[in-house]
Amino acid sequence: MRYAFRLAELLGHTPDRRKRPGTIKAIVEHTGLDRHQVASLLKNEAKYIPLDALSRLCDYLIDQGHATAEELPGALFAINAENFWEMLARRSDIEIVVGVRQGEGEASPENAMVVASDSVLVGEMLNGISTLGGVAKHLGDRASGEATTRSTDVPSPDRIQQSLVWSPGQVSLEDARERASEVFDGFQNGAGDRGIICIGSVKSNPTVELLFSEAFGCTPFVTEDDVDDVSARSCPFFLRYRDNDPKPDGASAGMRLSKNEDAPNPGFYYEKDDGTWEYAGGNGKDVALVFYLFREALGRLDMVLSGFSGRATRLLAKTLAIRGEEFWPPVYEENGIQVGAYLVQYEDAEGKPDRSDLLHNTGGAAKIMPLPREAIARRFARR
Repeated sequence: MRYAFRLAELLGHTPDRRKRPGTIKAIVEHTGLDRHQVASLLKNEAKYIPLDALSRLCDYLIDQGHATAEELPGALFAINAENFWEMLARRSDIEIVVGVRQGEGEASPENAMVVASDSVLVGEMLNGISTLGGVAKHLGDRASGEATTRSTDVPSPDRIQQSLVWSPGQVSLEDARERASEVFDGFQNGAGDRGIICIGSVKSNPTVELLFSEAFGCTPFVTEDDVDDVSARSCPFFLRYRDNDPKPDGASAGMRLSKNEDAPNPGFYYEKDDGTWEYAGGNGKDVALVFYLFREALGRLDMVLSGFSGRATRLLAKTLAIRGEEFWPPVYEENGIQVGAYLVQYEDAEGKPDRSDLLHNTGGAAKIMPLPREAIARRFARR
């Protein structure tokens, strides 16, 4: 069992320097602790904490109204997850964000709709979180041999909500981005242990672009197709639009890898450990992306689940249901940050999708590919 030190979460401290004026200074002045020690504790990087330092921090939290004496020191510690579904279930607040499109008729919220593949994936996420991927029923009182699940055995969010944003091409880009920013900023500014799950790609859910830009420190909704060299791309993966797709500008998607390097085929590309890029499609492959970033000190989880096609999205729901454990452990783990990044390849269906493909997701054996650790590590080293 692993524990995390949640001083940053109790204080509402954020990694964004623009939003954390004076936090370390205030703690140092009140407690007399070393500045570097406080910074390490806020990042959950400290290997140990003396009892005297723990006592001083508890006094500070009580004096400033961040916790009561009865809650401490327990409130400073939390259990870290040991698998994919537990990582989600241990969040107190989960927000699922889905892009909506405009149906036929008058342009109004009453005609907005969520596509079937996204709905299937949302349903599987709700099922997986509530059942720990189907294993919750086995977490009974093993000592007495009972199979009945006790509420204390199974972690579960206090609140799960769904937020809707406009897909690009359905309203003006300005309106789509404004709504996405409203949702993502609301999540970022929230307090406590929380997670956001963005369903879809940047071409259907602009919140995805905000999440990737915040994760990798780049400017959202600004194309990187014109960088001089592909090594300058902010994200270690890239979605090349179809020629007939909506093509909103973004750091995580576009039409070229760089000014001098083409991306000839639609689909996902990714950077390898040696810095070269590879196409994840080819030979009729259909591809989906699973990405998550967990900040231990904040208890904050950011996640994107994205199929390149509607079929890949539906198949990803099935893969998560039966093989969720293969998206753990994280690909990258340093300084209190865990990053999982995976491409999932499916054999393309023969012929056009039909009714049975929608109802049963026939075929499509999955190959789960963890993305190269070094490609991700290079991005965090730049920050």
